[in-house]
Amino acid sequence: MAVAEKMLLMGNEAIARGAVEAGVQVVTGYPGTPSSEVFGTLAHFAKEYGYYAEWSVNEKVALEVAAGAAYAGARALVTMKQVGLNVAADPLMTLAYIGVKGGLVLVVADDPGPHSSQNEQDTRKFAQFAKLPVLDPSTPQEAKDMTVAAFELSEQLGLPVILRPTTRTCHVCQDVTLGPLPLTRNECRFDKNPGWVILPGLAYKKHIWLNQKQKEISRLFSSMHFNRAEIKGKTGIITSGVSYNYVVEALEMQGWEASLLKIGTPYPLPEDLALEFLSQVERVLVVEEQEPVVEDQVIHLAWRHNLPVGVAGKHNGLVPREGELDVDKVTAILHKYFGFVGMEQAAAGNTVRRAPDLPLRTPVLCAGCPHRAVFYGFKEALKDYDPVFTGDIGCYTLGVIPPLNALDTCLCMGASVTIASGLSRVEQGRKHVAFLGDSTFFHTGVAGLINAVYNRADITLVILDNGTTAMTGHQPHPGIGRNATGDPARRIDIAGLVKGCGVDYIRQVDAYNLQEVMQAAREAVQYEGPSVVIARRECVALVKPGARYRVNTGACIECMLCVKNLGCPALSGEEKVVISEKCTGCGVCAQVCPADAIEEVSRHEV
Repeated sequence: MAVAEKMLLMGNEAIARGAVEAGVQVVTGYPGTPSSEVFGTLAHFAKEYGYYAEWSVNEKVALEVAAGAAYAGARALVTMKQVGLNVAADPLMTLAYIGVKGGLVLVVADDPGPHSSQNEQDTRKFAQFAKLPVLDPSTPQEAKDMTVAAFELSEQLGLPVILRPTTRTCHVCQDVTLGPLPLTRNECRFDKNPGWVILPGLAYKKHIWLNQKQKEISRLFSSMHFNRAEIKGKTGIITSGVSYNYVVEALEMQGWEASLLKIGTPYPLPEDLALEFLSQVERVLVVEEQEPVVEDQVIHLAWRHNLPVGVAGKHNGLVPREGELDVDKVTAILHKYFGFVGMEQAAAGNTVRRAPDLPLRTPVLCAGCPHRAVFYGFKEALKDYDPVFTGDIGCYTLGVIPPLNALDTCLCMGASVTIASGLSRVEQGRKHVAFLGDSTFFHTGVAGLINAVYNRADITLVILDNGTTAMTGHQPHPGIGRNATGDPARRIDIAGLVKGCGVDYIRQVDAYNLQEVMQAAREAVQYEGPSVVIARRECVALVKPGARYRVNTGACIECMLCVKNLGCPALSGEEKVVISEKCTGCGVCAQVCPADAIEEVSRHEV
């Protein structure tokens, strides 16, 4: 018997492998940590395995492109992070009514913590809202296997299926057993049918159909191998997703035993399996991250069947609703839960392990980041105006960190333009400046700018064009000139697009040229109506460092303005300025220095 091939894969890479094994034909997405590597891996192998892959301009567009492919019978996958699902919610909610012909899988990565997100929303709740099945992998192996199963389930049900990995599952690595690659793919043809047109009368009928599907999905889930029960006494634990790993490890560490129900499909609950489990225990603890999605369904199931089972978890405060769980937290939870039923003896000699706290590291813009220069230039140029600087989602969100202190608001993708527009309506006479990046401008900034032009909002938009989607891993976008698979693509000129939106004042500047930036800032805010400044410089992570700078100690007056005002990680010192090897040669500190004491030198001279 041949030994199955294994490969060390990150969770996101495992999901990508599962999509290839499932015969995916169209892959779309918008980058967002912790999901980005799923699409990145698929784009890398698209030509080799013969499927189509595109970075779309936002998640709504990505889902609609994938849905179109699925209408014709293709297997399609779309990737995003949890807040991206908000953008895609409009098509998603109606897709649940219309259904699909080919398998359509949404990989929506949640970020408990959060580590790199503006909220901790729980995609399982969104699945419940849309009445769509959701799979919750606990390991990379399960993530791969669930991806394959999700396509099959989607075609069986005629519904989109959500795969919801969380940060730890996305980024942990495991030896994953690989499955065979497909020999054939779905044949594709769109069959014209009135059922694809969702008029109100059809929507009502399809809602009935969707509600009836919930019981069918629950029955299917009860027989899926991703859900399993192990009976070891009258005290039970029900757990879902990555929390399952924490529970198992905590029980082993402490030498405790409990009946265990692993839920890999949290919505809808596999009721037959859960009911059988609940009938064999006297009380259960539900351990899951974020919202009580499984817990609420367990409580409802026990109530409906009049089972005398005590259910503990988030509703009695034993399991937190915020942040990530880990082995230490789960051990403490189990210690409290088991502590009054004689478990202290079983845990004799064992103590709750506590890992040392990690050192705090304040996030900071990279040394030489062009965004730093633009923020500094605008602050200096407009310091007599008391302006409001509205921010957006991306590397430039870090402009809020001292000493720059250059952002006053940050809400969601593209909101810098619209928040500034709203403020301008009630703070007439004050200057409102919105900052966003090139990728974010394409994502949802264009619509906000059109709205500002149409309604004559008196704002200035600063587009920080660093030629990439930097924060999520340097993915391409329409302004770069290449697509997701690295092929040449039509480059959409940002200045031309801005002009096409109806903006009359457009100024393009070199982000590293402080005088140019400051002059543009003063002119732009004096223009009545919407004005746009495009500050261009490639992301410093993508360019080879040139010359470096050093301090002429004889000329330095030790004012420390460069250190205090820029916050560049290459600059340090309390009384004397030190420029470290982190210097990339941007030269902004030399322009700030009032004594001309910072000199450019070749890299080998330092």
